[in-house]
Parts: sequence; structure tokens; C-alpha cells
Amino acid sequence: MDLNRITFNQNIMGGKPCIRGMRVTVGTIVGLIAAGRSNNEILEAYPYLEIEDLRQALSYAAWRAEEIDIPAVFS
Repeated sequence: MDLNRITFNQNIMGGKPCIRGMRVTVGTIVGLIAAGRSNNEILEAYPYLEIEDLRQALSYAAWRAEEIDIPAVFS
């Protein structure tokens, strides 16, 4: 999986996964799609984004959702 448009920088949005180093988080994109916004609506609202940015944001979110968290055991 090539997610070269998803970036992490502690100085941008607190290190959250962002699109190409911009102040647009993966969570923002996924939230807009979940709210029923179309790709065209998102691209009109964020004209500096590209369709591939949206695709990779969804791919990254799907990959993260599949990760398995193992709870820490404290004694």
C-alpha cells in the first residue's frame, strides 16, 4: 500500500496524519465523507486537494481500523 500523501509532523496539527504536509487531517477528510459530502464537494471546499488525497485518506483510515490493539497488562 503506497500512502505517500499521508504525512506526520509533530509541528503540524500535533503530529496527526495529514495530507501532504498541509493542515488538513485524514480525520477531517474521513469525517466529511462520513457526513455524506461527495468527493466533488470536498475538492471544491479544499481546492488544493486532489482526488488521490481523498483516496489515500480513506485507505489510511481503513488500514488503521484493521490494526489490532493488544491491551497492556499492569500488575
